Amino acid sequence: MTGKAAAGKVMPMALNLESTAFKDMVLVLGAAGLVIPAFAALRISPVIGFILIGVAAGPFGLGQLPGLDWLQLSNPEALAAPAELGVALLLFALGLELSLDRIRTMRSMILGLGSLQLLICGALIAGLLVLAGLPLPAVVAVAGALALSSTAVGLQLLSAGGHINSQVGRKAVGILLFQDLALAPILLLVGASGGGDFGRSLIIGIGALLGIALFARHVVPPLFLQAARTRRSELFLAAALVVLIGSAATAALAGLSPAVGALMAGLMLSTSDYRRQIEAAIQPFEGLLLGVFLIWVGSGLDLAAIAADPWPVLAGTAAVLSIKAVAVYALLRLRGSRRGVAGHVALLLASPSETSLIVLAAATSAGLIGGTTAQTALAVASLTLALAPLLGLAGAQLEARASEEREEPAADRAAGQTVLIGYGRVGRLVAQMLDMHGQAWIAVDSDPDEVQRLRRAGKPVIYGDARRPELLDRLKLDQARAVVLTIDDMRMLDLLVRRIRASHPDLCIVVRARDAEHAGALYAVGATDAVPETVESSLQLAEAVLVDLGVPMGPVIASVHEKRDELRSQIKAGIKRSSGVIPKRPPLRSLRGTPAKRD
Repeated sequence: MTGKAAAGKVMPMALNLESTAFKDMVLVLGAAGLVIPAFAALRISPVIGFILIGVAAGPFGLGQLPGLDWLQLSNPEALAAPAELGVALLLFALGLELSLDRIRTMRSMILGLGSLQLLICGALIAGLLVLAGLPLPAVVAVAGALALSSTAVGLQLLSAGGHINSQVGRKAVGILLFQDLALAPILLLVGASGGGDFGRSLIIGIGALLGIALFARHVVPPLFLQAARTRRSELFLAAALVVLIGSAATAALAGLSPAVGALMAGLMLSTSDYRRQIEAAIQPFEGLLLGVFLIWVGSGLDLAAIAADPWPVLAGTAAVLSIKAVAVYALLRLRGSRRGVAGHVALLLASPSETSLIVLAAATSAGLIGGTTAQTALAVASLTLALAPLLGLAGAQLEARASEEREEPAADRAAGQTVLIGYGRVGRLVAQMLDMHGQAWIAVDSDPDEVQRLRRAGKPVIYGDARRPELLDRLKLDQARAVVLTIDDMRMLDLLVRRIRASHPDLCIVVRARDAEHAGALYAVGATDAVPETVESSLQLAEAVLVDLGVPMGPVIASVHEKRDELRSQIKAGIKRSSGVIPKRPPLRSLRGTPAKRD
């Protein structure tokens, strides 16, 4: 009876709050929960925060102080496995982003500019390391790691500053994409160099990657198809993790870094129909597990030892930043880029990347570097990465100042003309219609290289940043006949209409609106006409189908104009009217007459 009772007894699950594993788990997860939102709010890459947490919680951190031993990780090496998984997940996601169509579209920028940047920077850093007395394998590994630049930080800064589609954005993205593609062969060479027979290790590694590529291209899609048919997100996540862990394990068995196997699997799945769903499935885990890797890296940094002899780290930091910035600037200038653009890209890409830490970790595991060399290289990579956001902002300021020096004098240019703020797809079409009817115009655009090209083509386009209030003053809009705002930033449109209407109560302001609701908001702050894109596209569709059905063109055009006026009246009627909020339309004669001579 007693035996049966004992056999049937269910042991209660108890959480040992005193266990070191529980304490380490709370410390890591708590750090991730604090770092990610805090640094996101500050618009700073959380990479820096995770490294600092690792330094503070490592064996050389705050735990050495009296009463703070509870802040120290009990066994930092226990984080190695989840850290490796975090790196694999990061590179798997990176591979998914590198779609073959994107690479094909930017191939000249990627293969030309990107390859030159990596080769030149790597060669210069390698020369410095040879002078420092490092052996050749260590030189290749460290130079290859430090020549890389941060894709995450670079794209974040470009997007936040509105430069992603500018000349700076295109050149920077081209270089970063080549670096991302080059990461696989770099990790392959590092892993093969750690074996006794380099040639044999390289052949085995290439064979493993080809096997992963074939598996991901031909076997994995049916697996995701079956997972998708169940319409259960957890099964789709499970399938993604099977592919990720399987490819990483295959690479590890071949003597390579698991990360290179995950990267290859991601590249092969970048053209899959399930790419976006895979990205959505792994996204919640990507930042967390990458944070574990960065905490693990930070825990290995002995700041006390570095502080005892800081000059190698400080000299290495200054040398890496200087070499990369000068090399990129000179390369872009030789290829015809303007000073401001070259300076912006050079500072943006001067810092190494989080993938530099991955390459250094792989080199350490392969035995290519170790001891003081590994500590110094990791410290230089971490310190320069921490400076990346500041350097990117400094580059943007440098470009703005250089463009300001070259800016055409805008005074008196708007006199008697229609001013187009924004000369993209919409602005160009408006300008063409003004030309057809003999109306003079002047356009303002924020892309200095595009402005320079347009001016060489004889277009009356000047450089200017619409976010700067002084630009509106220099344009002398009081002498303009109308202003057309064609930019697609909703908040900036609202702000510009307010500013222009406050200074020029009688000026005709025509604005591009996103939809009817946005048009109503623009009317409320002072727009003379707000043209909703959704409404106009609907009217054009109606006009096309009526004409195709055989309705005469004249009545169709008349009905479209009537419907447009009706919709405009409905939008305005929905706004709470107050004195001066919705300006009266200027009389037609004020917008006609003899066109002013274009400057």
